[in-house]
Formats: sequence, structure tokens, C-alpha cells
Amino acid sequence: MAVNYKAVAKRNPGKPDEAPKFYVQLVSAGDMSLRQLAKEVSAISTISTADTMAVIEAFLEVVPKALADGKIVRLGDFGSFSLAVNSEGSADEKSLSRNQIKKVSVRFRPGKEFSGITNATEFSKISK
Repeated sequence: MAVNYKAVAKRNPGKPDEAPKFYVQLVSAGDMSLRQLAKEVSAISTISTADTMAVIEAFLEVVPKALADGKIVRLGDFGSFSLAVNSEGSADEKSLSRNQIKKVSVRFRPGKEFSGITNATEFSKISK
């Protein structure tokens, strides 16, 4: 199955007189709920849907705690999670403080399994 995309026209805000250029925008094929994910994992393993959901719930407690403790969570070929920040600059090192942190986000870096699938993904253009 292919991932669908459509063409979206965007203007360059720095050059408003130029004609817009068209860019790829992915079109979602829907969502997968936690329950659906658990059912699919259960179908290809020896773990029940309830046990799979319990593991995922535990994962959702343990990973954020590890990130909040400043750790990188490495999951082998799956990938890793870490924190990233956006901050304001400071004139010198001494005046830099945590108050200059404007945004904290979770970064996921795919491992070999995810990198392989992204390279093998097929795309199909759709009309609006």
C-alpha cells in the first residue's frame, strides 16, 4: 500500500511577487488507536491484547520519566527518544539560564528498522 500525497501551492513570504511553488503534502489514511495497535501486536505474537495494552501503558509511564531524568531512551533497532530544547541566545555563558528555554520537545530518532521502512515506502499522488 502506498502513502498518498497531494500538491499544495505555497508562496515565499520573503518574495510575495513570485508565483507560488508546489510542495508535497502527505494525506493521512486515518488513525490507529491504542486498542487497534494492541490487537495487531497480539495477532502476531503470543501476548494477549490486554497484556499488550498493559505493556504500552507502562511504556508511557517509564519513557517520559526517563526523559525527565535527562536520559536518552534507546530501543535498539526501533530507535531512540531524547529531549530537545529551543532557547534564546545569551551574550555570555554566565548570563545563560533555564529561563531562556522557550520550548522542550521529545525527539524520536529512528533506528535501522524504521530507516529501512522509510526508504521502502511507496508514494501515490492524489487529486484534491
